[in-house]
Amino acid sequence: MNNLSIGEIQNACKGKLLCGNKAQTVEGFSRDSRTVKNGDLYIGIKGENFDGNNYYIDAIENGAMGCILEEHFEANINKEDIKDKNIIIVKNAIKALQDIAAYRRSQFNIKAVAVTGSVGKTSTKDIIANVLAQKFNVLKTQGNKNNHIGLPLTILELKNQNAMVIEMGMNHFGEIRTLTNIGRPNICVITNIGTSHIGNLGSRENILKAKLEILEGMEKGGTVVINNDNDLLHKWAEENKENYNIVTYGIENPSDYMALNIKEKDEEVEYDLKIKNEVYKIKVPVSGKVFVYNSLTAIAVRMYL
Repeated sequence: MNNLSIGEIQNACKGKLLCGNKAQTVEGFSRDSRTVKNGDLYIGIKGENFDGNNYYIDAIENGAMGCILEEHFEANINKEDIKDKNIIIVKNAIKALQDIAAYRRSQFNIKAVAVTGSVGKTSTKDIIANVLAQKFNVLKTQGNKNNHIGLPLTILELKNQNAMVIEMGMNHFGEIRTLTNIGRPNICVITNIGTSHIGNLGSRENILKAKLEILEGMEKGGTVVINNDNDLLHKWAEENKENYNIVTYGIENPSDYMALNIKEKDEEVEYDLKIKNEVYKIKVPVSGKVFVYNSLTAIAVRMYL
């Protein structure tokens, strides 16, 4: 897949091209002027305590081929500093970043797995990506960059991959809705519903509601993979099995992918994996019940694909 051109980027974010070449292509995207690479497009994001627009000259000096800057900063741009560079002016740089990422995602017909949950998102994301990498060229969220900035930047790394595993975090209602409509997953994984962020959302039921926003961006015919031992997810699955293609995994409640006869050792855990009437021996090279759940999730996703 070709890199995005300045013209495509301008159209995707509905920005104004202050100067530049619409045909020139971008190697990558960066929000940090200190780590920008040659050929990157720098995005000046205004935060609560800083304004990334102020560092556009640093970004250019470090190799940026252009910048996305915000309207409020346009009057501060020195034309002598931007000769032969591409400058796109937008109202809000974060919204522009999200719109560009959504456009980039639309160019790829790939398998996309989105992971959310109260805890265990990152480890689950990593093990799913590792398993899928046995067959696919996988892009995954690095670390826990799972928010409204990190997820779009991850998707903008798409080049020649044919699968991606993206993590989606949230603190409030509406945040996962934004992320899932950018990522457009084929498979949505919900690891559990706990008490993280209960101070913001008020109850576990509201946390479930916020996590279920992930389904709003799921492509038609997609699959939901859930931890069937979590009380709220188990109840939701029972109530919605006619509405979604739901795949379950668990240790306690009967599930599509079930771990039996678990044996924990110092540095590994073994169990019998039951899928319908078949039983397989599974060994995970790290000990702990949580990694049994993680491995079950990865197996369920891999088998579906």
